[in-house]
Amino acid sequence: MARAPVRRVLLGRIVRAHGSRGEVAILAYTAQPQDIAAYGPLSGADGTRFVITHARATTRGVLVRLAGVADRTAAEALQGIDLYVDRDRLPPPAEGEFYHADLIGLAVIDTHGDSRGEVVAVRNFGAGDLLEIGIPGSHTTEFVPFTEAHVPHVDLPGGRLMIALASPEQDEEG
Repeated sequence: MARAPVRRVLLGRIVRAHGSRGEVAILAYTAQPQDIAAYGPLSGADGTRFVITHARATTRGVLVRLAGVADRTAAEALQGIDLYVDRDRLPPPAEGEFYHADLIGLAVIDTHGDSRGEVVAVRNFGAGDLLEIGIPGSHTTEFVPFTEAHVPHVDLPGGRLMIALASPEQDEEG
């Protein structure tokens, strides 16, 4: 039996070196920035393992010490590295909430049960989450607001979600 691919979730990015003793500043995407240290070892996109030995929150992000990084030169070499954790190490989301990683790859159907594509990404340009849906047989994508009105049903175990498309009559009235 084939093993399912390990899904990783982006938790932060190393943005700069800090000081002369090898600390780095991390832009953390966790609810509380210093919680990035609570998930255990993190990995870079290439699989490099990073162990946070100390973390402290500041107004500009989280300053951390990483095992094996002892000076500024080593810290500077890490700038720009994204830090991931395996999805199965995250706690279950609250009712009605979803990790982006859980949505990516879901089949998309409309309210009539017709296939509309697959979720290829979840984006947020400042006005709320948008599902980016890859259109079958095309190199284009469409965006659908990730709201209950536009996405009335998400079936993670079934591997799909439903979108409610506006009819031309609704567009003229709205």
